[in-house]
Amino acid sequence: MLSVLDLRGRTLTLRELRRAMPRAAFDVEAAVQAVAPICDDVRDRGAAALLELAERFDGVRPERLRVPAEVIEGALATLDPEVRSALEEAIRRARLVHADQRRQDTVTTVTEGGTVTERWVPVDRVGLYVPGGLAVYPSSVVMNVVPAQLAEVGSLAVASPPQREHGGWPHPTILAACALLGVDEVYAMGGAQAIAAFAHGFEEEASPATGGDGTAYEASTCEPVALVTGPGNIYVAAAKRLLKGLIGIDAEAGPTEIAILADATADPGHVAADLISQAEHDPMAASVLVTDSPDLHMRVEAELAARVAATKHHERVLTALTGPQSGVVLVDDVEAGLRVVDAYAAEHLEIQTADAAAVAARVRNAGAIFVGSFSPVSLGDYCAGSNHVLPTGGSAIHSSGLSVQSFLRGIHVVDYSEAALREVGGHVVTLARSEDLPGHGDAIIARLPELG
Repeated sequence: MLSVLDLRGRTLTLRELRRAMPRAAFDVEAAVQAVAPICDDVRDRGAAALLELAERFDGVRPERLRVPAEVIEGALATLDPEVRSALEEAIRRARLVHADQRRQDTVTTVTEGGTVTERWVPVDRVGLYVPGGLAVYPSSVVMNVVPAQLAEVGSLAVASPPQREHGGWPHPTILAACALLGVDEVYAMGGAQAIAAFAHGFEEEASPATGGDGTAYEASTCEPVALVTGPGNIYVAAAKRLLKGLIGIDAEAGPTEIAILADATADPGHVAADLISQAEHDPMAASVLVTDSPDLHMRVEAELAARVAATKHHERVLTALTGPQSGVVLVDDVEAGLRVVDAYAAEHLEIQTADAAAVAARVRNAGAIFVGSFSPVSLGDYCAGSNHVLPTGGSAIHSSGLSVQSFLRGIHVVDYSEAALREVGGHVVTLARSEDLPGHGDAIIARLPELG
């Protein structure tokens, strides 16, 4: 079922490894050309464009873009009690982990009378995107909202695509998750147009009571945001790339991926189940097994043959597992496997080897690492307390997953007395002249003429 890349007896350079590894094709630049007119339309026409685009792409025209408070409250009131309990536990654990991430301001005394303070200041307003599509993601509400709240962001809004089956509002479980977290600014909008709406802002006019239950809606304004976070499809990623600079972004999320580094001690049933768990996200999802055990490979293949046929989304899973983005990489030993997974830089990396914790401690590149047989990726998706908004497509070599830090900015505050400036002013003048920027030096001399 899985294609095989046999690296045994071969020593590849980092460049060769990155080229050889299975990876989903994800041409964001081409998608940018498709979303540019959509983003321009939202910028120019605001709410009218958003409503038309919802009808075009989501197959439904919402009554309003901003979801009324009573709809959000109603979603929570009708939420299955077991789902509510599970979401509340996910929120509790996420808050525990993310609360420990908040940075403290630091003051460094450089010299007597001269200090540099680094203040950590939250962005003023964020837009949090929760995808729709093939699945419902209330867990993504938790993963976006909790770190933003713990960073003390002053204003946050959630967007999720309107659902034809739910009257044009986002899925009720997503709305219920917003209610549990105290989020009342929620919009029925998805795709690239939602990112553009957050970037540019828009106004929605009041509406008279018409038809149905006779509800009248007040005018509302979605103010522009400073930062947009949250996963989405290629068009969401393209809109983020296009609008980056006007807004900050967390990442350009690509198809989800799992890599499992396993040896002969791994349970083939566990490995197969975890490969399937990622494959059911999307036909483009990547599931990669890296192992030094041909016997484990064969046993995993046998497990996949039985489990894929029995799983609910078997066609989607089969497409993902047999696609060019998935496969088995055979290596000489765990040491060689570590080089492979570091080159791959998976969004999710499981370590199912002997002495798994020690092996995991040596990994340099991964969005999140799951240690041992009883820490599957699906635990992190929901209730580990970690964040599941993670870097994809190899970007874990330079980027981190979503955290409290994602919503904070470090600001340096420089406070020097006259004596402290006099102590170092001559060096500033010298360096300014060496860079042929005499005006910089003159700003010092204006305060300390003796340095002229």
